[in-house]
Amino acid sequence: MVKNLAGKLKLVLPFIGLGILAYLVYSLDPQKIITAFLTIDPLYIVYALLLTIPLLVIRNVEWQIILKEQKITMKYLDSLKIYLIGIFYGSFTPGYSGQLMRIPYLKEKTREPFGKLFINTIIDTFVHSFSIYGMIIIGAFLVVGTIPELLPVTIVWMVGFCLAVLYFSGKKRGEKFFRVIIMYLIPKKVKPHLNAFVDTFYSDFPRFKVMIIPYLIGIITWVIVFSQEYLILLGLGLQIPYLTFLALYPIANVAGFIPITFGGLGTREFTAILIFTTLFAVTAEQILVLSLVGFLITDIFLAFLGFLLSLTESRTHSKILDF
Repeated sequence: MVKNLAGKLKLVLPFIGLGILAYLVYSLDPQKIITAFLTIDPLYIVYALLLTIPLLVIRNVEWQIILKEQKITMKYLDSLKIYLIGIFYGSFTPGYSGQLMRIPYLKEKTREPFGKLFINTIIDTFVHSFSIYGMIIIGAFLVVGTIPELLPVTIVWMVGFCLAVLYFSGKKRGEKFFRVIIMYLIPKKVKPHLNAFVDTFYSDFPRFKVMIIPYLIGIITWVIVFSQEYLILLGLGLQIPYLTFLALYPIANVAGFIPITFGGLGTREFTAILIFTTLFAVTAEQILVLSLVGFLITDIFLAFLGFLLSLTESRTHSKILDF
């Protein structure tokens, strides 16, 4: 019964965010949404798209540092291709979990153990995600007088994230946790494969001090992403100070990480509308358009590039289970 309930929840949860988005579109004025779309100056969209070039270059450098720290040899262009393929899969999965599809491509290129590659992908994602949290703390403090609920929620989120990182960074604790999961929740036939998988989790585990540089690089990439969003805001003719936007929009973006929707749709738009219509003289329709167009530029455009690459990058399926 519990398994059936969990299975049903797994199917339903990803659609909650889409339901929120549908409700927003239904409750707002469709004519105002269309008008906001049509008023965007196309030149600002071009400027935003051009920022994709430095974004990809810098983001790939961030991942390359983590790869080298784990003694995983990967050419710069190969890792860039695999990163984009991961974006493609992540863009239509809850909580961007589809980025784990990097692993089979990494396996083919490096022949490293699956467990090691899994941890590499998780660490890269965690370090990059953590680099945005300093920005959302600043944003939460900025609106503490208007939206006081955001600060405690943000702090709880960050504390939980940090505790999870600290717990799993310890080899003995991490291995013990996964062994328990395998022992009680995994079918007997699969257990030997997963035990071999876990055995390589902490192989060449990166040093904490080395992760400081990727963390700082991650902040730069997020600034570029939100600058792309800000260009769309300017294209809409909205007047919000750049630094204020840079502090507040990350809160909406992190709301999109909640695994109840595809690509953050719905939760991100709802949060952005709540924050910006409360603080500034803007309409919900304008912020909805800002979020959706920004999503097209910062996610869907990269996902499209990743899709094209996924068609050309082959994977050796016959050897994919070689742990």
